[in-house]
Amino acid sequence: MHAISRRTTFAALCLATAATVTLTGCGGDKSDDAKKPAAAAKKKAPFADLSGPQIIDKAVKATSGASSLRMKGSMADGGGPGFIDLALDTKGSCVGTIGTGGEGSVDLIGKGKTVYMRYDAAFLRSEMKGEKDADVQASVDMMADRWVKTGSTESDEQDFAEFCDLKTVLADFKDTESAARKGKATTVDGTPAIALHESDGKERATLYVATEGKPYLLKAVNDPGKGKKKDTLTFTDFDKPVKATPPKGDVLDLDKLDG
Repeated sequence: MHAISRRTTFAALCLATAATVTLTGCGGDKSDDAKKPAAAAKKKAPFADLSGPQIIDKAVKATSGASSLRMKGSMADGGGPGFIDLALDTKGSCVGTIGTGGEGSVDLIGKGKTVYMRYDAAFLRSEMKGEKDADVQASVDMMADRWVKTGSTESDEQDFAEFCDLKTVLADFKDTESAARKGKATTVDGTPAIALHESDGKERATLYVATEGKPYLLKAVNDPGKGKKKDTLTFTDFDKPVKATPPKGDVLDLDKLDG
């Protein structure tokens, strides 16, 4: 019988970081962003006639409308940086790895309603803190570094399916309020972009939106200040197929264990 507590640091690491850090309405730094006269330059700057909040609105709409994407980044979390590298789509397919700060990681593959997970020992021990040593060791012996799967909506592990559903992840992107101030034109991994800045006290977030093609959100950097490590999240591979191939061989079916 397996025993894993519901995700704890995970929600903050991934969903909250992706939604809150990336597209937060921080307040402060409000800008009038007056329109520049057309005669100011022969070629208008990208989004010259739009304010910072209007650009964010366009980025939210474009990114929320993507059929797939890849999220990759690192976030300060507990004893060390957490990380995510996950490709996912709107059909429940995903493949990648999620790690918590100094407390292990889990590989994920999602295919339809079935989610496959491969925990390392550190993750299992972290999720089972406070339980009997014998129960913890039993779960580590049975599951560590081994693929397991579940399709049951009643399973604790099915919570991981949320990370494989792009619709669920991007749901928090909608209805955001922003006071972003327009920054300079730049590039993100070779893609032309514009930087937008938001602040809340000493905390400062910089968002990068594509200025060519669809105005996707390309990158978000959150600087909490006070010498703390920055959170960074990038978005790539928009609308590209997610190759989520279920693992073969020794795969433990958790639903059968539950009877």
